[in-house]
Amino acid sequence: MSLKEQLKKDFSTITLTLMAVAIVLNIVLGQVVSLLKLPIFLDSIGTVLVALLAGPWAGALTGLLTNLIWGLISDPVAAAFAPVALIIGLVAGLCAKYGLFKQWWQAILSGVIITLALSVVAIPIRVYMFGGVTGSGADFITAYLLATGRDLFSAVIITVITDNLIDKVVTALLAWAIVKGLSKRFTARFPRANTVTE
Repeated sequence: MSLKEQLKKDFSTITLTLMAVAIVLNIVLGQVVSLLKLPIFLDSIGTVLVALLAGPWAGALTGLLTNLIWGLISDPVAAAFAPVALIIGLVAGLCAKYGLFKQWWQAILSGVIITLALSVVAIPIRVYMFGGVTGSGADFITAYLLATGRDLFSAVIITVITDNLIDKVVTALLAWAIVKGLSKRFTARFPRANTVTE
């Protein structure tokens, strides 16, 4: 299959529609969590859903576009984390591709893998662009660790991994449960859904 044919298959009309809905879902959930200053994010459920149904490239693009659009309309900090959102979609799609979303415990494992992958990108952004403070509920964890004598870099590492571990495991489980709950007729319209549903 040529690259053009693969792109046409991966980015069908229904996939593009799903991506648009997922972007709105991500931004709405992310805004609600941000306003409530919760120590988790829940702003990548749509990204992971797209990754499970349509593959890693569609998931990556959904994550990237979510944060860029969100950054333009209300929260510039979100735009800075666009590479992190891209990694979330890409890694979730790869986990699904290799069969790590078939059972609930595999979804948990995928959440851990996603966390480790995104941490490589998120930690430098949080430290060097924002000095460890981004205005999210996770800042409380960083502040506490700094108050106990930790240096900024180690405080951010602990914050990013701890906070994202909880968030991405919950996100992966929710996305897995949603896909499992969809009808076979609906999931059959997506190129990669069988990596989760079968």
